[in-house]
Amino acid sequence: MEKKKINRRTFVGHSVALSASILSYKSILGANERIGIGMIGCGARAQGSLLKDVLQFREETNVEVVAICDTWKQMREKGIQQVRQATGKEPKGFVRYQDLLAASEVDAVVIATPEHQHCTQLIDAVEAGKDAYVEKPLGMTMAEVNEAFDAVKKHNRIIQNGTQIRSLPQSSAAQRFIAAGGLGRILKAAQSRNGTKPYWYSYAEREVQRSDVDWDAFLMMREKRPFDPKLYAGWYGFREFCRGPHTTQGLHFIDTVHYVTGVGCPKYAIAHFSQVEWKDGFTVPDSVEMVFEYPEGFVVRYGQCFGNRGGRYLKVYGTRGTMDGSDWRWDGEWKLNGRDSDAPDKLGDGATLPPVEGTPHMKNWLECLRSRQEPIASIEAGYAHAVAGIMADLANERGRRMLYDPEKREVEEG
Repeated sequence: MEKKKINRRTFVGHSVALSASILSYKSILGANERIGIGMIGCGARAQGSLLKDVLQFREETNVEVVAICDTWKQMREKGIQQVRQATGKEPKGFVRYQDLLAASEVDAVVIATPEHQHCTQLIDAVEAGKDAYVEKPLGMTMAEVNEAFDAVKKHNRIIQNGTQIRSLPQSSAAQRFIAAGGLGRILKAAQSRNGTKPYWYSYAEREVQRSDVDWDAFLMMREKRPFDPKLYAGWYGFREFCRGPHTTQGLHFIDTVHYVTGVGCPKYAIAHFSQVEWKDGFTVPDSVEMVFEYPEGFVVRYGQCFGNRGGRYLKVYGTRGTMDGSDWRWDGEWKLNGRDSDAPDKLGDGATLPPVEGTPHMKNWLECLRSRQEPIASIEAGYAHAVAGIMADLANERGRRMLYDPEKREVEEG
């Protein structure tokens, strides 16, 4: 249940109005016009992947990173340096994202911030006339994901969600194979994604000084409190800012299932989360189990624990056989077998999905900024994965099966 209404307009209103005036510019953007990209959040995820990808594809998509924003001085400076080293040009630096959105040279933004900020920043971005790439999950509550979805539709922006596994070549091959009836009727999809030490520890161990951060800008609509360096650096480990591994890593799998099977939001969800091994002041679970039932008549299970990395797999089960997608690298092979099926038309053993060409996730979004076509992980895809995460979280909190009502756009006990 949402505790307080989102307070997004914490800055002078004329800044957004000024930015919105560039809509006419975007509508007539020509093939030779360079698109200005702003990075909102420039931590490890951005520097190691998102910003790196924008810089990699900047010339062939004719974009330029013109602005870097982060509430942490050192991350902001590292992002600026990364752009300068790659391009010879220095982007503008901003502490608060509202100032970046007000910059007329910024046409689109990459949102790579903590989970509790995603919807607020996305809504403000589209209202300012910016297209956006937004990291998963799209949001943490139904109220905010509904508001974000509606804002994107109202302002007709190009949105890519950061669920990049669906852009793997083998994901596309799986989608085509399943759509053609290759697995028969889908019965179940399941992933086990275990690990040793939880990933939030490495983030929390980073040293951060109060004088180097804008603490209030980080908290945003969350309750004000004294500066906490462990919370700031290790927000992945605190449920107020990140629900847990089921919404960070688990939703990659859920979104991949949505893509390869062609389904949307689940109908039912049950879940159980707990802290089994890692109990050092963090509040996210280190053990998660969640099961979804879809209107199309199959179930999806995701399980994860930390302390032992054994038993990792990703599989889709159909009446004709099984698809093994555990090798989810860019050049990985997804294997097929029919040995566990009794169907007369079962698959043969030893086959793999045919190779297909793929477009890297970030490049797809950059290309769509100009073509104005829907990216592969549109706002509909982001909405569906967010609903799944919210359903599982509420199922765990209430100890009840949860139902998604598509007419009401609400999650309730079912």
